[in-house]
Amino acid sequence: MSEKMKRRDFLRRGTAAGLVAASHKSLLAGHAPAVIRQSGVRPVVVSSANGNVFKNGGTQTCVQKAFTLMMGGADVLDAVIAGVNLNELDPLDDSVGYGGLPNAEGVVQLDSSCMHGPTKRAGAVAALEGIRTPSLVAKAVLEQTDHHLIVGEGAQKFARQLGFKVEDDLNTEHSRQLWLEWKRRTDPSHYLDPKTRAEVWRREGLRMVAEGLINAEHFYGTINCNGVNARGEICGVTTTSGLSWKIPGRVGDSPILGAGLYVDGAVGAAGSTGRGEANLYSLASFLIVEEMRRGRSPKDAGMEALRRIKANTVEKRLLNKEGNPAFGINFYIVNAKGEHAGVTMYEGAKYAVCTEAGAQTLASEPLLPKPRA
Repeated sequence: MSEKMKRRDFLRRGTAAGLVAASHKSLLAGHAPAVIRQSGVRPVVVSSANGNVFKNGGTQTCVQKAFTLMMGGADVLDAVIAGVNLNELDPLDDSVGYGGLPNAEGVVQLDSSCMHGPTKRAGAVAALEGIRTPSLVAKAVLEQTDHHLIVGEGAQKFARQLGFKVEDDLNTEHSRQLWLEWKRRTDPSHYLDPKTRAEVWRREGLRMVAEGLINAEHFYGTINCNGVNARGEICGVTTTSGLSWKIPGRVGDSPILGAGLYVDGAVGAAGSTGRGEANLYSLASFLIVEEMRRGRSPKDAGMEALRRIKANTVEKRLLNKEGNPAFGINFYIVNAKGEHAGVTMYEGAKYAVCTEAGAQTLASEPLLPKPRA
């Protein structure tokens, strides 16, 4: 070996040793090591709009906390789950977790999924009762099992065995009173013939929205949060209490990989809020990621998914007088470069984003204008 090669090897090893020593010193001083930025990647966290509203008594919202942890060196999945935990635990957000609007029998049933792009692993739970943070149980499915989805009583037992606290009732006084009000407005036997039941359920639910009793975005519920760090590592999580007053055991899109959430570590991530049944039929989050794989921008990929949902909505009961979907659905999208978008069926919806410039709530790009009254 030449003297020149020996010198180059010595310098390379010396530089590596210096970096390790500097990192060790930084950790001892209580600071995370510097994150090496991958060229062209802009770190970002995106979520549904409630990700920049609720703080659970603290000082940060979901996207702020997730971004801070991520930029401090935390695993992206740990960061975004810590973010949505704020919403799950905050009784003021009645679309997820503790105090989420219950099912038709007054029971809070929760769903969640998470995906880890770098390791290509996933976990989910559905119809989970008694645990305020289903996102953490979904993460436990990812880490502790060879499965992707555990549901109902089995999911609760799994969580209990891992030490999660199981409570008898996740209703708050607020969520319980809203459920009682809904019960008073509908047929006491509840299970009417399918056509009448659907009309009564929708009419009274939307009337409560119009009266200001229920936040319009919380009627369907959910928070999705996706992040890309400076190394281009992508992860996502979706968590929800599901459709308000749903038939017990109903599971929407949130815990279903490819519907309520999909992550490909080489391409990007997409997640959803809104009518879960429409998303399930189209597996729209998977579709969005595949469209980005083909070269489409996050916004254009999301628009393709909305057009697909619109085309697949043909039942008269699901159409408004203009012949368009009589429901809202939203997607929150980020690609591997950190480019992001929020898209929505109808104008007026928003999404949350946090970058090095701080947290913002931005208007989502609509496929359709607001329907005429």
